Amino acid sequence: MKPLTIVAPYSPGPSFEKTLLPLTKSDLVEHVMIVSSEPVHFKLEKWQVLVGDSLTSSEMLNPILAGLRTDYFLLMQGSQQISIEPKALEKILGKAESTKAGLIFTDFYDENEHRKTFHPLIDYQPGSVRDDFDFGSMMLFSVAAARNALEEYGPIRRVKFAGLYDLRLRISVRHSMCHFQEPLYSVTGIEEPSGGEEIFAYVEQRNEVAQKEMEEVFTDYLKSIGAYLPPQLLREAQPTPESFPVEASVIIPVRNREETIAEAVGSALSQEANIPYNVIVVDNHSTDGTTAILSDFARRHSRLKHVIPKRTDLGIGGCWNEALQHEACGRYAVQLDSDDLYNSSYTLQKMVDMLHRGNYAMVIGSYTLVDSSLEEIPPGLVDHHEWTDENGHNNALRINGLGAPRAFNTGLMRKIGFLNVSYGEDYAAALRICREYRIGRIYESLYLCRRWTGNTDAALSIEEANRNNAFKDEIRTLEILARKKIVERTAHGHSVSP
Repeated sequence: MKPLTIVAPYSPGPSFEKTLLPLTKSDLVEHVMIVSSEPVHFKLEKWQVLVGDSLTSSEMLNPILAGLRTDYFLLMQGSQQISIEPKALEKILGKAESTKAGLIFTDFYDENEHRKTFHPLIDYQPGSVRDDFDFGSMMLFSVAAARNALEEYGPIRRVKFAGLYDLRLRISVRHSMCHFQEPLYSVTGIEEPSGGEEIFAYVEQRNEVAQKEMEEVFTDYLKSIGAYLPPQLLREAQPTPESFPVEASVIIPVRNREETIAEAVGSALSQEANIPYNVIVVDNHSTDGTTAILSDFARRHSRLKHVIPKRTDLGIGGCWNEALQHEACGRYAVQLDSDDLYNSSYTLQKMVDMLHRGNYAMVIGSYTLVDSSLEEIPPGLVDHHEWTDENGHNNALRINGLGAPRAFNTGLMRKIGFLNVSYGEDYAAALRICREYRIGRIYESLYLCRRWTGNTDAALSIEEANRNNAFKDEIRTLEILARKKIVERTAHGHSVSP
């Protein structure tokens, strides 16, 4: 027997044939399994057509895995044409033999009629648990590793969309996931998502069934690795004995936002609340007109505290720490980004009321996505309605964000602090909080979130996107390790608190 089976979804058109024909001629390929929901009008040597809707369904994956007779299977994903580099199969199989990895994925090239561009991927780590982790268009699985995973955890659960996600999570429990840092193939005709399509796909209503499947699969995975936290372990935030000058502070970190900062500050100062509050703007050494705008506001409004840090090495998280430790900071700290707005004069009151009502360590509202002119754009309301009190704190490890606006118990956040970075600092803080404390949610829109060229995740290069994704994976890795320790301590009857 030759070592390799090719598994691929059928796609009508010449790209499909151009992808598979060279592979069928390889001396390393024993068999080709094609999954198709429609008739396939041509047949090649070594082919077997399996009738089914999708490779992501358990209905297809379980029989495929049971029917494999080779040591490895190469999964080809997507409908684009894939061109294998010379000796690519020999190289990836050699890597599989030397590493004994459960899954191997490689860098590749993006190719069009004008050029061929290197497309690097990132390493897999314990926190690489999001369902949209990018493995590229070609993945090599060890059949033994896949079957060992199924023997230990049972067949892939009955799902339509989450079968592959389930399989790779199961494999990762006992086997390494190897990133081969050499481009071994080219992909022609990749369609890049436009605007925020990819970023906000998670909250699209049309994806709700798929996301629920992903959550169920992921929750099972957390239980299998000892990182699942039962909801009864979460507790309320205890009242702090500290005294505060006001009940709440709106916190606005800013650097070089002369186009939007006046609207943001005006939105914060116009809040109608039955509590004393102030607005703390941490001006991170702006070099445009931002500082002058804020100085003028501060002269006219005593409620505004214009803070310029002594340090010059602060990210957004570092600016939050400056605000939290400032003598003017209130009992609760409520987020407002420098290019966003509260969508009514009662947002602050609603956030603080929720914090009071549940003694929450953190409250997260909902926002409406708008363009630079404040006109609503798809997907509109982002409310993270998938959150549940029973499992939201576990599912938070699978997704890339928990929503906005965010409000914090200041006494607690002074102890926890933010990472001094400008990407992922809010996500890391939310994960740390919901590891131990209850989070409150408000599902009505409280906030207008601008999508424009000034956003931190706008028009990123592949390298920048990779850096951001690897950083959030690292945050999840550390958080999973911390949660495992909590599970171990509670299993031995010890306190939950670290």
